Amino acid sequence: MSHPYLAPVIDLVQAAGRAILPHWRSELQVHEKADASPVTAADLAAHHLLSEGLQALDASIPVLSEEACDLALAERAGWTRWWLVDPLDGTKEFISGSAEFTVNVALIEQGRVLFGVVGVPVGGRCYYGGAELGAWCADAEGNVEPLQVRPTPPSSFTVVASRRHSSPAQERLLAGLGERFGELVLASVGSSLKFCQLAEGLADCYPRLAPTSQWDTAAAQGVLEGAGGEVLDIDGAPLTYEARESYLNPSFLALPRNAAWRAELIELVKAR
Repeated sequence: MSHPYLAPVIDLVQAAGRAILPHWRSELQVHEKADASPVTAADLAAHHLLSEGLQALDASIPVLSEEACDLALAERAGWTRWWLVDPLDGTKEFISGSAEFTVNVALIEQGRVLFGVVGVPVGGRCYYGGAELGAWCADAEGNVEPLQVRPTPPSSFTVVASRRHSSPAQERLLAGLGERFGELVLASVGSSLKFCQLAEGLADCYPRLAPTSQWDTAAAQGVLEGAGGEVLDIDGAPLTYEARESYLNPSFLALPRNAAWRAELIELVKAR
């Protein structure tokens, strides 16, 4: 099964990545947005390319981009299907010269991710998928591999963490996981690549008990769901994307859907 908009969105995401790369590791002017997060010319170049391309693909579907998110709830509340876009996820990584930044586009319908596309400009990889579609990773040469989570750790239990964001609750959770699973392997990676590591079967869970925004997670959640994973809030309910006043997500846990230790892990998260 596929979606008629998936292939053109992959093309747009790859084009946005090409628009970003000339700015990478170059002299950058970094501006601060109202929320104190950084923005560069690369973010804006990708934003304009994606917004215009998505509107050209289907003008009836509104676009919500991190770089154009000043939209009243009264307007967004009427949307049943919309694009959720992060033109450059991992701007701080990008500014530091790291290759761990991505371009994220998700198609949302009735609060759920239909599919997501995550492009990695450095190296040219592209992850894509959705719960009803499956999930794949294409390399720069066009070779495509299906993605599948691993329900059982091969040896050590691997937890994906952010390079820059943690919290006391997350540290307590890691301690609890260590008590349950033994010595942990911590895979520290930036941007939405954390979800992609799970989707590739390279890690076992990604707990996030520090703030994220909707555009940070939606596209990669689609990839993970297509690979047999899920993203849950701390009560065990699916992370969804209904219009609400704040764009911030609740704390969440990303993990394989059929893991034998799923219920135990959810209880550990609640206990933190």
